[in-house]
Amino acid sequence: MGLTYAKIKLSNPRKPELKSVEVNSLVDSGALFMSITETVLIQLELEELEKRSVKIDDGSIKSVPFVGPIRIDFENRFCFTGAMVLGDEPLLGAVPMEELDVILHPASRKLVVNPEHPNVPQYIMY
Repeated sequence: MGLTYAKIKLSNPRKPELKSVEVNSLVDSGALFMSITETVLIQLELEELEKRSVKIDDGSIKSVPFVGPIRIDFENRFCFTGAMVLGDEPLLGAVPMEELDVILHPASRKLVVNPEHPNVPQYIMY
């Protein structure tokens, strides 16, 4: 299918005076969580909440900072989440994608607002 990237806006809701950061994020529905780079961590002055143990794609296990909260904005959607500080590019995983109610469109390789709920997100609560 190939790689999918999306422009998302990240901000620190605890420090609204800071300018948000627009990033080109890898969209990976096979990953669960959000990860950000150390540069984003510094720009948004995010607080490290704890260290978390993560298994990365090469099978190795690392202890990485878990930071937050982070506000993610995409088109007419937003959500709040935490993020692992890992890698050299931001990664948007399945959990924030569900919170945003967005989908990966396989033919166009684009992240899009769920067409079944174009104006406001809708969630399954059972």
